[in-house]
Amino acid sequence: MKKLILVRHAKSSWKNPALSDFNRPLNKRGKRDAPYMGKKLREKGIKPELIIASSAVRAKKTAFTIAEEIEYPRNKIIFDASIYEASPSELLEMIRHCNHQFNSIMIIGHNPGLTMLNNHLTNHYIDNIPACGVVGIKFNSSWENVDLRTGKFLFFLYPKMNHK
Repeated sequence: MKKLILVRHAKSSWKNPALSDFNRPLNKRGKRDAPYMGKKLREKGIKPELIIASSAVRAKKTAFTIAEEIEYPRNKIIFDASIYEASPSELLEMIRHCNHQFNSIMIIGHNPGLTMLNNHLTNHYIDNIPACGVVGIKFNSSWENVDLRTGKFLFFLYPKMNHK
């Protein structure tokens, strides 16, 4: 069994309009939500064997923060610039090329790609994965055979769930 954890980066700051989208940092809420969601993942027993994250500033910071909370070594995070603005099919290709030795992989990236990827892989439709939202999906196949509707939805967590 393979487990895929999709994480949308935490909320980013728009304070500095001169910054490119790629270089936007986390805002106050993002800095609060990322460790909170990391704790939620730790409580759920989520321990990915591999974390691959977008190299956009807000995704990197989210990755470092969540990795710390789930006790994943930050020097083992793989940063991949192609995750930034990746389409669901590009993300799917990346997943299919993951080493079969890894049974659980976390991808930290962006919308709309992550939401569309969940909706492609599972029968559990999600309208929008919000900032710092996390989706868990399992597969009864190898990474190379992951495809349309081959995933079984496991969970969907996001920061505002418990603040209602």
